[in-house]
Amino acid sequence: METPSKKAGVPRRAVLRAMGAVGATVAGAWPVRHALAQSDPAANYPNKPIRVIIPFVAGGSGDTVIRAVGLRLTAAWGQQIVIENRAGASGALGLQVASKSAPDGYTLVLGTSSTHAINPHLQQDLGYDAFRDFAPVAMLITAPNVMVAHPSVPANNLRELIALAKAQPGKLSFASNGAGTVSHLSGELLNSEAMIKLLHVPYKGAGQAVNDVLGGHVPLLIGALPTTLAHVNAGRLKAIGVTTAQRSPAAPAIPTFAESALPGFDVGQWFGIFAPPTTPRELLTKLNLEINRALNQAELKAEFARVGFDTTPRSPAEFNTYMRAESARWAKVIKEADIRVS
Repeated sequence: METPSKKAGVPRRAVLRAMGAVGATVAGAWPVRHALAQSDPAANYPNKPIRVIIPFVAGGSGDTVIRAVGLRLTAAWGQQIVIENRAGASGALGLQVASKSAPDGYTLVLGTSSTHAINPHLQQDLGYDAFRDFAPVAMLITAPNVMVAHPSVPANNLRELIALAKAQPGKLSFASNGAGTVSHLSGELLNSEAMIKLLHVPYKGAGQAVNDVLGGHVPLLIGALPTTLAHVNAGRLKAIGVTTAQRSPAAPAIPTFAESALPGFDVGQWFGIFAPPTTPRELLTKLNLEINRALNQAELKAEFARVGFDTTPRSPAEFNTYMRAESARWAKVIKEADIRVS
């Protein structure tokens, strides 16, 4: 009786040798793959859900931005982006947790101009170092502030407002979302560059600030564009100007401070993604490329533009350089204006 190998015309010993060679090849492939994964930690990344800590209460602008970008990352990678809101201590609580997480790319954190460029110069006990304890991954968006005025204010643009403030030194005041916020510091930078003195009236959030300006209790407000635009469009407030270098796509009729009276004036609230400090460069690069690919999608750019957000993709190195420049600028403003928070 013939063996199967004889029927096929192949000697049995040749079949066994071939099977052994295949087995050796398969067995040898595992250490190669294992070595590749060790040398390039991004090779199999991501293979499970990615957690993004937002160090603020749910429902804010950070949630809006991360959810929109997260949908694109999930579509690209097939892994869920899980949002975890950890509010407390002006964002410090969530940032402390993130900085101490495993540097494996599966825990990221949202940072802002407040948490990484302003608060470190206002508070001594944050519990984190904005540069030492985080690796910049990607800058996401910049949101302009806008100065609005009660209709009774006899100024319709920034040039007229500056002239009014110089004619009535110490008489005009502006409301902000709170002491040490970007809206507050925008006003202090305006004071410095225009050589005027608008008095600061801090509020705990935008809601009451807007209401008091609508009621004529405070003549001016510097705040986020989305919180005031409906009132401007309805004629209940008038827009003096936006603080970013370019006009906002959400309100193209409102001029910038720079074009009106102060060339070079450029202030916005920015949002970015950070990782624990020792996260491998390969992971940072892979995350950055995919996030920037999402930010460059026309659909997402339009979605953000409708609410006044401007997408600002940068490499990790460019983001780091930008953040350090922002930190230095706000440190100077805070010192010169002698700003303190309790």
